Amino acid sequence: MSETDPPPVPPAPAQPPALPPPRSGCATAFMVVFGLVLLLPGLCALLFGIGSLTNSSLEPGLLFLILLGLLVGFAGIMLIRAAIKGR
Repeated sequence: MSETDPPPVPPAPAQPPALPPPRSGCATAFMVVFGLVLLLPGLCALLFGIGSLTNSSLEPGLLFLILLGLLVGFAGIMLIRAAIKGR
């Protein structure tokens, strides 16, 4: 019993996916500056939130704006983090 077929050839190793080109310094700077601008509503929301906690009456409209400002501030933090971290 002889084998006439050659041994199977192992598959070639898969190539890693090509990395996208690095982001330019200008785009990183714009991301940081825009992130800093987005931090301002978050800071205002913190100040108004602390001020509204000292009052006895809490208006639902003001609470919504405070939460929206905190969300925008969080988006600014994430944008700055993404700019600094890179890919």
